[in-house]
Amino acid sequence: MEKEKLKEIILGFIPEAEISTDTQFLTVNVDKGQLVKLATFLRDSDEMAFDYLFCESAIDYPDHLMMVYHLDSTKHRHQLVVKTKIADRENPVIDSVCPIWIGADYHEREIFDLFGIHFTNHYDLRKIFLDNDWVGFPLRKDYTDPVNIVER
Repeated sequence: MEKEKLKEIILGFIPEAEISTDTQFLTVNVDKGQLVKLATFLRDSDEMAFDYLFCESAIDYPDHLMMVYHLDSTKHRHQLVVKTKIADRENPVIDSVCPIWIGADYHEREIFDLFGIHFTNHYDLRKIFLDNDWVGFPLRKDYTDPVNIVER
């Protein structure tokens, strides 16, 4: 499906979404409170059928964190990126998409471990790389480790 048609369908569902078509993938910016609603629609809508989450990542900006979801429809062969901002850096929380795409499981556990983002409704949210007593989040730009001399 063409980017313009995807854009039209998404804006019909969430009119306040911000959509960019000038990148490789159509990119949808949505409020974090609407993430699960949009994700469920993208998966369940026969016209969209985004059944495959092929990448989920976090980005650390100076004043917020950003979640990025790369989606693919194996049925229609179209792709999409969904982004959502997490403004609270001290207590970053967002809904899990694991109930929608089971492939989010390890992505979210890794992000929880290395960025400190808590995913509500994740069925098994626990550290995946670091020890349970580890202090800090190594992929955050403000992280320092005086023992291993990691500074940014």
